[in-house]
Amino acid sequence: MFKRKVKEKKIKTPRFQTIRDAYKVTKQVKPWIPLALAGIFLSTWAIGIGIGASLGHPFYFAFVSFPLAALFTLLFFTRQAGTAAYSSIEGQIGAGASVLMAIRKGWTTTPAVAVARNQDMVHRSVGRAGIVITGEGSQSVRQMMSDEKKKAERFAPGVPVIEILVGNEEGRIPIRKLQRYMRRLPKKLSAHQMREVRARLKAVGGMSMPIPKGPMPTRAPKSR
Repeated sequence: MFKRKVKEKKIKTPRFQTIRDAYKVTKQVKPWIPLALAGIFLSTWAIGIGIGASLGHPFYFAFVSFPLAALFTLLFFTRQAGTAAYSSIEGQIGAGASVLMAIRKGWTTTPAVAVARNQDMVHRSVGRAGIVITGEGSQSVRQMMSDEKKKAERFAPGVPVIEILVGNEEGRIPIRKLQRYMRRLPKKLSAHQMREVRARLKAVGGMSMPIPKGPMPTRAPKSR
């Protein structure tokens, strides 16, 4: 008789390890983060205790304000960790692909569908907004983007094709704003049409490429 195949358990990264990795990256980019976190926590807690003392219930307010101080500290850390994660990969090869592939819902990205010798590269994403051709590198990457756009239009005629150039120069999208920009693109395709486009472009494929490692936020930080 055949033995029933035992399903392998999925290996999940402990939440503490994720936070620890994010803290390491943040500390490398922003060495002042430990003092800032301690200052926010202690000042918030002290304010709570001070309010409690003025009302005659210092111990009660100390108990109540403790989780509130922890929450404010965590929110501040999350924001700083997000900006630090983007800063740590900015300028690296494949940084744009790393950010695009971190979008977990609504988009499927094929990295490095075209790569030049000078390390210019183009990535292709498919979502409800259509097909997005993202280029990163020098100005010569525009020609590569144009070629990939024509290829996408040939395999998926009638589907909107959007071109995005990543960078800090004028006319480009900064790496830290890329996810937010993608999420705000207007939806043009139905879910069925999107799946059909993905199936058509799947045969086109892409190239293997190095992706920058490290914690990558799934949500772009809000602009100040």
